[in-house]
Amino acid sequence: MKIDRTLALSFAAYVIIMALAVVWLTWGKPATVIGLFAVSGLATGSLYALGGIGLVVLYRATGVLNLANGAMGAAGVMFAWQLVQWGTPGPAAWAIGILLTTGLSLGYGRGIAPHLAYQPPVVKAAATLGAALIILGLINFFWIEDARKFSFPTDAIGVKILGLRVTGTRLIALLAAIGVVVATQIYLTRSVRGLQMRSLADNRDLSALIGIPILRVETLAWGISGLLAGFAGLMFGNLIRLEPTVITFMVIPSIAAAICGRLENLWLVLIGGLSIGLLESLLTFSPLLKGVRPMTPFVIAALAMLWMQRGQRLTFAGSD
Repeated sequence: MKIDRTLALSFAAYVIIMALAVVWLTWGKPATVIGLFAVSGLATGSLYALGGIGLVVLYRATGVLNLANGAMGAAGVMFAWQLVQWGTPGPAAWAIGILLTTGLSLGYGRGIAPHLAYQPPVVKAAATLGAALIILGLINFFWIEDARKFSFPTDAIGVKILGLRVTGTRLIALLAAIGVVVATQIYLTRSVRGLQMRSLADNRDLSALIGIPILRVETLAWGISGLLAGFAGLMFGNLIRLEPTVITFMVIPSIAAAICGRLENLWLVLIGGLSIGLLESLLTFSPLLKGVRPMTPFVIAALAMLWMQRGQRLTFAGSD
């Protein structure tokens, strides 16, 4: 099999840079402590990747960058938490929470998005930002800021990996991200609906002319995106913090992960999400840089864009 030389060089450069960054941040620290922070970072990065995958699937089919993705996930996990407090069995509450997030995504996708189909991308994104603020406002109306805990039975289950105990929840997050990439890639390349989604991303008007049911395909994309946002929201509420505002802004590193994949390559989205989570966690070791951890998604996304644009000439519309 022929290997793309440019891709191989890019991957080698990525591995070297990541290795140097990890060695620099962890130099002199106990291996066990490094392992714990690395596992935690990879689990968080998996959630960023899941959110990014949902964003990419939706963007490729509809041209919408959904900034309300995190807020929808926050609504789902908060409602699931409330159901558990009312005595609802855990699995039922989790399923209902994911269904709520999916319903919110579908509601926006069917009720509002079609009316903005021919608007510029920035208008579409701004509309989803408005939806995010409305959803967050409703969440804060029903649930005041308070310390809460959202747990899964897998929190108490652990497996030994290279001498480190990894909880079942963190392992599920990582395996879910990899599994979703594989499943989504297969779906987009081998199923009829997946091929229609790719066609819609290339040319909406031409897709309509050849008989592709645009509204149905876009609805499917909104549903997939909402499903992933719901699952990521539940996991985020467990692994990070059950706080609506924090979960709402989970969309920022998810967007950064999506940018690492150029809003098209799901494997690069996964790598980008894992890299962001890992470096965010390991930056805790640096007294100088731990205060700038929130900048990690932006820095990695910016570096990824600069690398992908290397060698290309900057041109402007109307220039010769």
